[in-house]
Amino acid sequence: MRLLDRLKSAMRRRSSVGVAEHGNRTRKRKLYAAGAVLLAIFLGFYAVSVYWSEEPALFDVDANAKAMAKSRHEKLVTGYVTTATLIRVANTLLDKPGGYLSNDVTPPSVFMDDMPNWEFGVLIQVRDLARSLRNDMSRSRSQSLEDPDLAVADPQFNFQNDSWMFPSTEGEYRKGIRALDRYLAHLSDPTNQTAQFYARADNLRDWLGVVNKRLGNLSQRLAASVGQYRVNTDLANDPNARQSTRSAGQLYTKTPWMQVDDVFYEARGSTWALIEFLKAAEIDFHGILQKKNALVSLQQIIRELEVTQRPISSPVVLNGDTFGIFANYSLTMASAIARANAAIIDLRALLAQG
Repeated sequence: MRLLDRLKSAMRRRSSVGVAEHGNRTRKRKLYAAGAVLLAIFLGFYAVSVYWSEEPALFDVDANAKAMAKSRHEKLVTGYVTTATLIRVANTLLDKPGGYLSNDVTPPSVFMDDMPNWEFGVLIQVRDLARSLRNDMSRSRSQSLEDPDLAVADPQFNFQNDSWMFPSTEGEYRKGIRALDRYLAHLSDPTNQTAQFYARADNLRDWLGVVNKRLGNLSQRLAASVGQYRVNTDLANDPNARQSTRSAGQLYTKTPWMQVDDVFYEARGSTWALIEFLKAAEIDFHGILQKKNALVSLQQIIRELEVTQRPISSPVVLNGDTFGIFANYSLTMASAIARANAAIIDLRALLAQG
């Protein structure tokens, strides 16, 4: 009997050990499965984020305008290329791979910051050109009536750039695009005398003045990636100038390390849109530019800005010292933008000449 009891006890122990081992194996399999699922999700998000981070390529503004005019049965007139380019750039902002990401609240776009900064750079240029169309290029003089469609488009593009819903940013910007579409249709209609585009030197010069300030701001922020001291010249050349509060004679500026790539991609987006707009202006203002002997100057500005769109060979934005071992992408970008900005100053001077 004792032997039988011992056998039964041993069998029970073996059975309990087997159940425990089986339970351990089951838990391990579940952990492995959960890990595999998480890894698959991570890799999927990574692949999607890489695809969505692809920057749109530059397009031919002349071919785009001709294709748009053909599909809409419209006539190419002065100002058509500039307006069609603005519409194409705004649509690209919303319809590129991944769509508009700046207001997304779900993975993986919520973890992406490079493309939203690229979008913001493009948006700034869209806003500036839309406002210039409304206030200058579509009006013959300061006392003339503004175009009603451009009066709608301008504020729509100035809607906040990160509203998810009620109303969504995309919805408001599409209203602006539809208003530009209406302006373009009226512009090419020979029976419509109200919608106009005036390719005058002063209109181009005024818009380039805004571009000049935008590029100057970007150039300074990019150059500050390594930190720099500069002499305070805020009140230079005007002995009667005053400012609200006193400031130091020397100023030190440095872009925070975590924001270096943000500024870099904002500059990439801004210069991408600006290249397209300048190419469109080269066509619509061709006669004025030729008369002022400024056509080559504009072409050189475009060429300088095209340097900013070269492919990036590093997976991260390198931020080496000024003369260090590693490259500094921000300084390279700042150099190209500064050269283009200096050429814009010269171009504006040419346009101001009688």
